[in-house]
Amino acid sequence: MTSGSLLRLALAGALASGAVLTAAIPANAGKAPRTVPVRLLALNDFHGNLEPPSGSSGRMVDEQGNTVEAGGAAYIATHMKALRDKNTIAVAQGDLIGATPLISAAYHDEPSVEFMGKLGLKVAAVGNHEFDEGYQELRRIMKGGCHPVDGCSPAGKWKGASYDYVGANVLFKNRNEKTDALAALGGGNSPKIKKLLSDWGVPALPPVSIKIMNGVPIGFIGLVTQTTPNIVTTEGIKDLKFVDEVKAANVASKLLKLVGVKAQVVLVHEGDQVEADQSPDACSAVPGAGNRIATQVDPEIDIVLSGHSHQAYVCKVKDPAGRDRLFSQGGSFGRVITQVDMKVDVRTRDIDRASVVADNHVVTRTVTPDPEISAFVQTWKDRVAPVANRAVGTISADIPNTAAPSGETPLGNLIADAQLAATKEGGNAQIALMNPGGVRAPLSYASSEAGEGDGVVTYGEAFTVQPFNNLMQVVTLNGAQLKTILEQQFTGGPNNQAFTKILQPSSNFTYTYSQSAPWGSKVSDMKIDGQPVTDTQTIRVAANNFLVGGGDAFLGFTEGTDLWSGPLDIDAFVDYLGQNNPIAPPATDRITVVP
Repeated sequence: MTSGSLLRLALAGALASGAVLTAAIPANAGKAPRTVPVRLLALNDFHGNLEPPSGSSGRMVDEQGNTVEAGGAAYIATHMKALRDKNTIAVAQGDLIGATPLISAAYHDEPSVEFMGKLGLKVAAVGNHEFDEGYQELRRIMKGGCHPVDGCSPAGKWKGASYDYVGANVLFKNRNEKTDALAALGGGNSPKIKKLLSDWGVPALPPVSIKIMNGVPIGFIGLVTQTTPNIVTTEGIKDLKFVDEVKAANVASKLLKLVGVKAQVVLVHEGDQVEADQSPDACSAVPGAGNRIATQVDPEIDIVLSGHSHQAYVCKVKDPAGRDRLFSQGGSFGRVITQVDMKVDVRTRDIDRASVVADNHVVTRTVTPDPEISAFVQTWKDRVAPVANRAVGTISADIPNTAAPSGETPLGNLIADAQLAATKEGGNAQIALMNPGGVRAPLSYASSEAGEGDGVVTYGEAFTVQPFNNLMQVVTLNGAQLKTILEQQFTGGPNNQAFTKILQPSSNFTYTYSQSAPWGSKVSDMKIDGQPVTDTQTIRVAANNFLVGGGDAFLGFTEGTDLWSGPLDIDAFVDYLGQNNPIAPPATDRITVVP
């Protein structure tokens, strides 16, 4: 798609809405009602959980402090229908797809996007996981067409998302496309809009979407965390840049104002952590990246709905002008629907902030599941069943992905062992390192979708653990470079690691780290097969292509040489499970921690 058509796509909704704004309110508006109601129903971080999520991912603390089972597409649909009224606009804050269960991932998340259309979703911000398969695949999801490698799904040619995806802070790196793109708008467009976008850059996605409700326009600004390049595979976004969320929101806000839209809502895929075990309606958010955005974006913006941190909270924060502004999030995996009710002044076309009321509704499973969506999910479950239910190995006990004091997890260590085994021949790997964020679920001894007895691991269960289809790679590093990568696990370094992320090591690699030592001096006593590692020796290190590309702020990997690419990570894991039966939970004794 050309830059000109991309920019037209980015502005078409805004310009078209701008053309009707003056007609939206009657000339005798003085006799009209002073305000009109608008309701938002919001989801975030669904991650393709069409079936009810299991374990802790399927539980939620409700408003009474009780932990209840929550989530599942058919239950979401029932709750949405109960909450929806004629004034409703359904929206989302990103990560609707990506890191998804096999029922969705096997078909490149088309089932999840179709489900969102069935819910009546109108606008969604992109999240970082919308870029898991790269920008071009996101464009296909948005616009339609069969997958270029795997072809059409059993449902036929993909028709594209029925809702708008928006991302104001996603720009093309190449500004040379700018002149042609702006020229493609034609001479009838506002010079102010042209100037604004000329100064800003070329948007890779529509920055805004405008919806008319009860005769008034509501503008939605999409934002995704600016850390996206650190947490998705580099190759798929090589032509893009992800700029500061606040700066992008302010440009988008000006764009909306230029077409007469004053009621403005930010949908941002960035959020904050919370205090544990709080009501989803509590303001339990600990100020962080989300709060920075919510408090610093232009005062014209009335509401900030967030995502990414998988937490539930309802807060009021102060905007730069000192006025109250809603800042909320609705958990993850479809366990919470955020309802926002407000009044919009028909004369000023702005939101009456005093009228804004938000409520996080837990998607309980005590309601009758929606029959249409139940049938929809079952159809896709049946389609993927032959793959999902195939037994691939056995385990002797639960293998959890909860961290020991060292930061290791039994499952993370197991995956690292599997990756080393898969890359020794061909890649000549000597050690393997696995990123903890790529281990998405535990392996349960008692769970067996194939029904073949306790301890059986199915392909579907293995895929739930590793859903990203990353490529295994091997690079050559020297000992000093390897130590730098291990130092990059900790906060305080030049890569601005947001929090400590302990890489999971293969069993033949051990080292020590100090909790109190300064950054750069925390790691010591590295050994491979019991032999000390020197600064100058060369080491073949296996990792997935996400890490090798510098993901999770591990930029030291990008200094590696002699790149070798091997199997997909899920294939490495499945092969290891099949060749080592039964597998016991590995010990978490590869890293030693000292004060």
